[in-house]
Amino acid sequence: MRIERVSTDQFKIFLTFDDLIERGFTREDLWHDASNVRSLFSDMMYEASSELGIELEGMLLVQVHLMQAQGMHIFVTQQYEDNSEDEDYIEMKVTLDESKELIFSFMDFEDIISVTSYLDPMGLENIRLYYMEDRYYMILDHIELSRVDKEDIIGVMSEYANPSIVTSHRIEEYGKLIMEENTVQQIKRFFY
Repeated sequence: MRIERVSTDQFKIFLTFDDLIERGFTREDLWHDASNVRSLFSDMMYEASSELGIELEGMLLVQVHLMQAQGMHIFVTQQYEDNSEDEDYIEMKVTLDESKELIFSFMDFEDIISVTSYLDPMGLENIRLYYMEDRYYMILDHIELSRVDKEDIIGVMSEYANPSIVTSHRIEEYGKLIMEENTVQQIKRFFY
């Protein structure tokens, strides 16, 4: 679990699926087991409070973005209100959102060339390829993923890349688009 302060009243937490498993949760538990999810959030808020040295009070707005293969980003914003009646009370409003895309980061372009030989038989066509901050990113959108077994793609990609904790919005805004469509075919044409 990584915790990072964004501003004086906001911080973010990145929790991988391995972190969830260590805490005894599965992805499905997040949608179906409300009481344990509340306990998970309370524990995370306590950890964030002690690690960042802040006192959480009042209302917390919590936005949770589930990433397909990566884990989840949790953005917490503290709203200060006059709650003199009960100072030990924290109210959380939680919003859950799930990403429908897969994003993988590569350290070396050679790994992208290698993985395309496995992606080609799967019939993947519209993979977007970006370059940002000394890394390459492959983004597979939900339309592309609906035609193949997602677990097969994750298995193949994990051999050559890491699941990205960077969102597609950030990559699209700050990254350099290298290939937008027919990425696998273009790489095969240029490098095989």
